[in-house]
This record gives sequence, C-alpha cells and structure tokens, in this order.
Amino acid sequence: MQDEPRENSPAPQRLDKWLYHARIVRTRADAAALVKAGHVRVNGARSTAPSHPVRLDDVLTIALDSRVRVVRVTGFAARRGDSHAARGLFTETIQPSPRA
Repeated sequence: MQDEPRENSPAPQRLDKWLYHARIVRTRADAAALVKAGHVRVNGARSTAPSHPVRLDDVLTIALDSRVRVVRVTGFAARRGDSHAARGLFTETIQPSPRA
C-alpha cells in the first residue's frame, strides 16, 4: 500500500525550478548549473540533480559567488512572479554572510 500524501501538503517541485521561482538565480539554466556544480545542499545533503524534489520545510544551503544563503522552503509558485511574491516562498534562516 502506498503512502498517501497529506491533504494540505503540495506536491514537491524541482530544485532548479524552485530556485528560479524564488529569484535566487536569474535564469533556470543558471539554477541547473548551480545545482550540477554541487553548490546546493538540501537538508544538509549535497544535491547534483536539478530534478531533485524540494518539499515544504526543506532547508537549502546555497553557495553563491559572494555569499552563502541558508533558506527554509515555505511555499511554491506555478510561475515566476515579482520579487515580493518570491519572498513568500522562503525564509532566511541566518543572515547572509560574505564568503571567506
């Protein structure tokens, strides 16, 4: 018997798509390249598959050019919206800091 999804739990979204919708990167191709390069961790485990599923309350650690961001997934979007809508998709768990 399969586990049935929780009623209020939305379906997971691809990691590259979520990074793009949350405006962490400018393009979806950039999101896929960031993941393939091993610069993204999902709940502490390095992910190199852009198709890795992201679920509510997952913690993403993202190493960008100038800083490391740690965010908690709080929502999903069907398409990329403005920056205000993107801010509703995550909460910053720690303040961004410059990379050493």
